[in-house]
Amino acid sequence: MEMLDATLWALGMALIGAVVFGLLGLVSGTDETATIAPITLLVILLGVPPAGVFAFFMAAIASKHITHAIPTTLLGIPGDTMAAPLLRDAQMLRELGVPHIALRKAISGGVIAALIAVPLAVLFALILTPFADAISSVAPWLFLAAAILIAVTSKGRWAALFALVPFVLLVVGLQAFATSTIGHGLSISFFLGIATGPLIADLFLASSPLGRKLIGRDEQRTFELAKDTRTWKGRMPNPFKVLDRQQLAYTSAAATVSSATFVFSPVAMTVLMGELFGSRFKNGYHRLTSTMSIRNGTTESTYIAETLIPLIAIGLPLSPMAAGPANPLFNAPPVYTIDAEAGTSNNLHNLLEPWQFLVFGLLAVIIAVLISYPFAMTQAHRAAKWVMRTVSHEAIIGAFAALIVVICLYEGGLVALLVALTVGLVGGLLNRMFHMHTGVQFMGYYVAALTVPAIMALVAPAA
Repeated sequence: MEMLDATLWALGMALIGAVVFGLLGLVSGTDETATIAPITLLVILLGVPPAGVFAFFMAAIASKHITHAIPTTLLGIPGDTMAAPLLRDAQMLRELGVPHIALRKAISGGVIAALIAVPLAVLFALILTPFADAISSVAPWLFLAAAILIAVTSKGRWAALFALVPFVLLVVGLQAFATSTIGHGLSISFFLGIATGPLIADLFLASSPLGRKLIGRDEQRTFELAKDTRTWKGRMPNPFKVLDRQQLAYTSAAATVSSATFVFSPVAMTVLMGELFGSRFKNGYHRLTSTMSIRNGTTESTYIAETLIPLIAIGLPLSPMAAGPANPLFNAPPVYTIDAEAGTSNNLHNLLEPWQFLVFGLLAVIIAVLISYPFAMTQAHRAAKWVMRTVSHEAIIGAFAALIVVICLYEGGLVALLVALTVGLVGGLLNRMFHMHTGVQFMGYYVAALTVPAIMALVAPAA
């Protein structure tokens, strides 16, 4: 009976995640951390069982990384952060008059990579599991090392690394202020502040005359929607036939390689896999269409691997993805928690078995593919046109802002809301000015929570 209940929850929540984020993927600029993370957190706090939470999240990332290719290829604007590496090749194919080919290669590559990544990521996690205790015992120092690695491999590089110091101190100070004021520490509010930092910073800039000059435009932006062209027979194309044999082989190879890694930036891996495997195609047009497939496939495989490997093997968010959009799966007090002192966890790592991650993960991905792939292949032009003409970005921003306020008030009242605004404003400005992206900032939060107390414990006896 328990297994039947878990399966039904997984089916239902995967369906919801696939539909919601399949639609959100159509809206350009909807960053994964600022959208997937808060809604996943809300799902957890509402009391959805672990199988449902996991399936919801997996369907969400799989579905969004299919439909985010629609605005990227047809409109020339990135659907989200992970779509940015696709933009150059997509624009070149638009100029050649074949954006519909770019779209279909991209989403077909995503489908194939997602189906490959789930079992491979579970396999690599099981290989790593025997070393989990050793990894957990040195968790504070691993978070410090991961923060440094992610910072220096980000766009900000040394600026992002050096900015970690004041950011960590800010988190430590705000945590001490919250504890002394309301009697307990905060975590969700820090998380939401970091996740929505760019949004909060832009809202503050928009309220300033000088800031409006930085983010304003002299004229209204216009977009040219590419023509819709069907290139297959029958009702629905087969993703394994949309790609030719060489594209299928290299997309699968890129998905396999990226499914074995979990400490590198997903954007960096997307660019690297595109360059590494795309360079093997001699014909220019063939190279462009193949790179679209490989890169969008890598967006799927890296997100899946960087979630599953640390979640199954360790239970601590030791990857850029785990520290970002997937963070609620690891740390969503009071439901899922991490013990900062012991380096232990009480989250999906403890509540689901490895075979459940495999079964429910595949189930969620298949549901996302069955919903989003046919929609993207047949309705992309109509959907993109509808979104650009009728969907208000301001309304979407307002909805997420309201969600943040409600969750912060739930955790710690006005103090929690002020903490989220402070962290969001500082983090958003660091992101905008120094390219210290949210993954670096999340690792900074864990350095403040785990590494700083460990350092103080070492220094205290000597003092």
